[in-house]
Amino acid sequence: MTQKDVTIKNSLDARQAAFFVQTASKFNAEVQVSIEERKINAKSIMGTIALNMQEGQVATILADGAEEELAVAELAAILA
Repeated sequence: MTQKDVTIKNSLDARQAAFFVQTASKFNAEVQVSIEERKINAKSIMGTIALNMQEGQVATILADGAEEELAVAELAAILA
């Protein structure tokens, strides 16, 4: 399992959330994002929008699978 904490640089609108989900979906890994007590599947557009990622929040990206390190690195780059 690979994990990384990231401070969100820009809030995600619907288009950016869709790009985030598309990016997460291309990896062969289970990917989750958590902020405070809430945790979602990063491959779910509804979950990603519901998480309401805002500038300045700290998000934790967790991935488990064959491409977990790549997934965490690329998703962290989108948020940071």
